Amino acid sequence: MDNRTQALEEIQETGFAIDELTLYLDTHPLDSEALDTFEHARQKRYNLLKSYADKYEPLNPYLVNPKTNNETESYSKYLNRKHFTWTDGPLPWDNQGGV
Repeated sequence: MDNRTQALEEIQETGFAIDELTLYLDTHPLDSEALDTFEHARQKRYNLLKSYADKYEPLNPYLVNPKTNNETESYSKYLNRKHFTWTDGPLPWDNQGGV
């Protein structure tokens, strides 16, 4: 498994944990331990998404930076040009890692 696939899996795992915590917190909104765990997971997922966007391409439009899109130029259709896209590289569901 390559680094890109591992990064996607970690993002998905953290997202799953956030979804589960959200369901729990819907019925237990004052649980301080769950709130702390949720905040930790939320920050971790944001950092993972930001890191992924910096290395590959943004997975959502909130992390698009037209000045630095795909600086590695490994997938861009617009090499060395400022552009808007969050699909420079293969999409996560395109099964690039053979998983």
